Formats: sequence, C-alpha cells, structure tokens
Amino acid sequence: MSASHSTMITADVTVPTLVGQSVVVEPDAVRILDRRVFPFERAWVTCRSYEDVAEAIEDMVTQSLGPLFAAAGGMTLAAREADRLPTARARRELVTAAGRRLVATRPTNNGIRDVVAELLAVAAATVDAGEPLGPAVERAARDLEDRCRAGYRRLGEHAAALVPDGATVLTHCWADAYLTETVAAVLRSGKRIDAVCTETRPYLQGARLTAESLAEMGVATRLITDGAAAHLMSRGEVSVLVTGADRVTMDGAVVNKIGTLQIAVAAHAFGVPFVALVQAPDRQAPTAAAVELEDRDGREVLHCLGRRTASERATGVYPAFDVTPPRFVSVVVTDRGRFAPGDMASYFAG
Repeated sequence: MSASHSTMITADVTVPTLVGQSVVVEPDAVRILDRRVFPFERAWVTCRSYEDVAEAIEDMVTQSLGPLFAAAGGMTLAAREADRLPTARARRELVTAAGRRLVATRPTNNGIRDVVAELLAVAAATVDAGEPLGPAVERAARDLEDRCRAGYRRLGEHAAALVPDGATVLTHCWADAYLTETVAAVLRSGKRIDAVCTETRPYLQGARLTAESLAEMGVATRLITDGAAAHLMSRGEVSVLVTGADRVTMDGAVVNKIGTLQIAVAAHAFGVPFVALVQAPDRQAPTAAAVELEDRDGREVLHCLGRRTASERATGVYPAFDVTPPRFVSVVVTDRGRFAPGDMASYFAG
C-alpha cells in the first residue's frame, strides 16, 4: 500500500505494473491506480476519505485483489479522521461505520470483509488503550499487505507445479497476483508457456489487464472473445484453465467473474484441467448459498470503454459473478498448498 512496499516477484522476472504499487497511502490521501483506463492511460484517483475509497471500489477503479488494499487504505483514512474526534465512543463509531461501508462495496469477494475485520480489531484495541488510531491502523494495514503478498507467492509456487512446460494456459478475467505469481514461479522454474486470455466484457479486464500484465512478464499472449474458449478446447489448443476465485466455499464451489462457469463446464467436457487460485477458502461459507452474488447495473453491459455498444432499444442484465460447482473444478490452490474441491476443510487442519 505504501510507496516503499513492493511485490514478492523477484528481480529475475518482470513485475507487472498492476501488481506493483496500485494503491498508495499518503499523509493526506489514498491514491488508486485507475484500472478502468489501463493500459492506455496511467491515471490515479485521489481519495481523501473512506467514502471516496468506497465509491472508487464500487465504480471499478480497482478490481480483483486491488479492493482489499484500497479498503485497508480507506480504514487508515477513517482512523486518521477518528483521531480528531473528542471521545473514545465517537472514534469507535466512526471506524465501525467506515468498515461497514467498505465491506458493502463488493460483497461477493470475502477479502474486503476479512481485511476490515482485522483492522477493526486493531482499532478497537487501540481505542481501549487510549492511543492514536491513525498510526496503529496504518501499521497494521502494511503488515497485512506484507502477509498477503507473501501468501500470494506461496500460492504461485504451489500452482506452478500444475502447469507443464510448453503449456498453453487459458485464463479468464483478471486474477491479479494469484495469476502473476503463478506465472512468475513457472518462469523461474525454467518452464516456458504461452497464454490465451478471454476479453471479459463489459470492462475488458482480460483484454486490458491480464493480457498487458502477462505480456509485460514476457509471456506470448493471445486474446479471444468470451465465446471462443470452448472452441479452442475442442481443438486441443488449451493445456490448462487457470483462474482466480473471488471466493471458494467449504464444499469446493468456485465463485468468480461471470463466465467462469461456462468455461469450466467446457473444460470438463474436453478433458482440460481447471485450476482455481484463492488465498484461502471461506470458512464462513459452507456452500454457495451463503455467498451474496453481486448484480451490477444492467446499463453497464450496454457500454464498452465509455461508448454505447448496444441497440438503444435494448436493456441490460449484469450478474457480475457465477458459481462453478465442485464437480467441474480439478484442484483449488491456496497459500497452504493444493486441495481437492471436496477437501477444503484440510486447509484449516493442524
């Protein structure tokens, strides 16, 4: 989050721009790299309050793992604001309200929820001790980021073993450091791969974010339309499907960007293994029924990159996530290793 922090990818592999510093906490603001216009522009959105951060997350300024770090920055701003209040009760109420607001921004990914819960616990202990909130929450947010990034690297090392030398890797949407750490580990091991990215309507995360990042890392990268994945697999042109997961339930269901389900079903039909990447399964979600699937404004699918692409007579429907049942998932890779979808409880064992 701070400008002094860096990703865990080592110097022998290029660090993609998007997994470098895309959220920066400054003395009076949080700056977030605007992924809506990347890679065509390197623009930053300046947030001076937790509400600004919340709106940036909702407006898709940052996506995938980015909102976790943005939310941590938002909690830092809230803690600084709380330090200006006269009573412990008022300070506690402000940071609690901030946490509630930030969690509500993107409810399907449990990462924001877990980040906010950890920082709220720090804030509560700090208020009880009568100490300043701002420095304590900022330190905790930096420590959390360091632990997350170390976990992403471990995940990547576990996942890399499942990608054979010479593989063509199909991916969907933007899996952020889950994917780039996996690719980095593949490259460090001496294996060579090429990648196929779906474009991922309506925000084109695959076309803009994933394709750019993998190309930055030196991976030969091709782009396909969202509807072409099954066809490529039917021709034997895909070795492995690798995606991130916004959430994995305790029964092994994979909740991810809309479109993941249909690609996973096709992969199952054509014998292509599906590797899902997530830092940890969500022990608060026994099944997908416990997960709130975000439905975004249908008008978003009527536009692309700021221009209307649909008939003026049409209306839109935009379910942002879908659920892939565990029978279509080959393996779930976490920061603690590889697990069969039916064995998520082993992540928490021991």
